[in-house]
Amino acid sequence: MPMKILCEKCGFLLYEGLDVKAPYEIVQTYNGRCPSCTRRLRHKPVNIEIKPLLNAVGCAQ
Repeated sequence: MPMKILCEKCGFLLYEGLDVKAPYEIVQTYNGRCPSCTRRLRHKPVNIEIKPLLNAVGCAQ
């Protein structure tokens, strides 16, 4: 399942990939701060969105 993790302040893409990663792993990768806006990153997700993955034709799989 594809996954994206964004900074809640500036929207910087912190992680995108097929492997599911725990938020604390992403926070550790960036030493607890967003590399774009330097906001402190949280271990608990603030907002979660689940959207269907679209294939090349634009139809939900």
